This record gives sequence, C-alpha cells and structure tokens, in this order.
Amino acid sequence: MDDFIAKTLRGETPARTTLQRGGATVEWLDEGILQLTPAGEVRGALVVSAGIHGNETAPVEMLEQLLAPLVRGERPLIWRLLVVLGSPAALRAGRRFVDYDLNRLFGGRWQTATPGVETARAERLEQALETFFGAGDETVRWHLDLHTAIRASRFPRFGVLPARTTAWPEDFLAWLGDAGLQALVFHRAPGGTFTHFSCERFAALSCTLELGKALPFGQNDLSQFAPTQRALSALLDGSPAPAAMDAPRRFEVAQQITRRSDRFVLHMSAETENFTVFDAGTLLAEDGDERYYAQENERVLFPNPSVALGLRAGLMLREIK
Repeated sequence: MDDFIAKTLRGETPARTTLQRGGATVEWLDEGILQLTPAGEVRGALVVSAGIHGNETAPVEMLEQLLAPLVRGERPLIWRLLVVLGSPAALRAGRRFVDYDLNRLFGGRWQTATPGVETARAERLEQALETFFGAGDETVRWHLDLHTAIRASRFPRFGVLPARTTAWPEDFLAWLGDAGLQALVFHRAPGGTFTHFSCERFAALSCTLELGKALPFGQNDLSQFAPTQRALSALLDGSPAPAAMDAPRRFEVAQQITRRSDRFVLHMSAETENFTVFDAGTLLAEDGDERYYAQENERVLFPNPSVALGLRAGLMLREIK
C-alpha cells in the first residue's frame, strides 16, 4: 500500500488490504479511502482529503509525499487518520467532475440530485466519515480538505471555514496561519461541502484549504506550498512547526451570487482573480430582473458564470477588522 494514490488512480486494489507498519495498522477500506491507526494513544481523529475535484492535482501530489513515509512506517503518527481521495473517477478523467460537482452534494444533498458518479461517491464518503468518527471516542476531531482554485488569487493560499454555531478555537485558526494560509473566509450559512458535513455532523474542526490554481498532474510547483506541507507533516507526527510571521486576514461572506437561469450574466472578466475588490454600488451580476450589487467594498471569491442552474456563481466578502 506504499503506492495507495498511484493504485487508486489506476483503478487497482492491493493484494493485501491490511498491513502493520511501524506500530500502526494501515487499512485499505475502499477505493481512495485509507485508514492508519497507531497502536498507542493519539491526539485525536483526523481526516485529510484531496481530489474532491478531479482537476485539482497539487493537493493529491502533496498528499502522496506526506503519506508515503507514514505508510512505510518511517515516521511516527499521533492521530487516528483517515485519508480520502474524493473523486477517483474525476481524477482519472482529469475533469472537475463527471456528472455533478461533488462538493455540493454532502449533507444528504446527493439524495435529491440525479443519480450518477458523484451522488454515489458522496453517499460513500458520508458513510466513511460516519464509520471513522463513530469508531473512536476522541474529543479532538479535525478535517482538512485540500483543494486548488479554478482562478488565480490575490492570496494564493487561503482557507474556507464552514458555518458553525460556536466560535472557532483560536488555536485551530492559528494553526491554519502557521500552515501558510494568507486569508481565512468564514461562511455564515450551511452548504453542501465536505467540510460543512464533517463540521455539522461530527463537530469536527474543518477547513477547506485552497492552494494555488488548478493545473494538470506534473505541472504543479509544490514549493509554493512548502509552509502548508511542513505544517501538515508536523501535525501528523507531532514535531514542532515554525509559527507564521503574520496572521491571516479574515473575511466573512457578505452575499452569494446564484445562477438561477440561462439569462445569468456575471459582470467580471475571465481574468478576475479571487479577492479582487469591487466598490460599493458596482453591478456584479444580473439574472433576468434580479440584480446583484456590491453593498460595500467587497471582494469576490470563486466567480464562475458556468455553474449549473441553482448553484453558487460567486461569493462576495467583507473583511473582518
């Protein structure tokens, strides 16, 4: 199972699905789902996922480098760990998704979508987290979901945190800063993302880490994500990690732009970067008689006029001072 990711991308299953390595039990649970369980006490239960979108390859390459020494038993592990490759079918196809955006289907939303590759995968991943978190009594639960953005960003490394009824622990937010994230975005409403599901259903401290721009396998410069990789490696084995020089800037969602019909027009160019500022009163988008204006100086995140009807075509952010 040293080549868990390579085998998954080839659609293969290992001859042996359970191994003992370096004091940990390594289990191939299903396609793209690997569990590592240390023999001794652990800090908590941690889910690390990547490849929810099949064209976001840098996190998969990063995860492969982090995972290899753990699977070989060459580094200690202080968490009960679940590693997830979100959409193997989309990764093999080199496409964002096959039938439907997987990261809009969690929290049971797969049940109301047309059945396909992603609906089945969302159901399977929900089951995997249910089993994983249900198998332990850890009070510390984390979920880090690694992505890349479709567009370039003014802040190349940033995190998106799901809506939560209680305040985020500052030590978790500080770790995200130590992981090299330059900005944190706080959702105020529920959504169908993998991290919202883990946060809402299992009270996990969850974050979507957006690392650079989506590129094909072999074209990623992982050196630009070195702070994130160092922090993840230190998190897994309990070694000290350098603290961030500057705390990440914090933003909250001010409004969401939704594409409701084929008349939808987004008044942003294809080159508009994430976190671009729009002055108050700027017309952002229109959809028939519906108009979206910047209510104050707002920054755009994830502008995408080509999403399916009913989905988010962009988020507008305000900075938290």
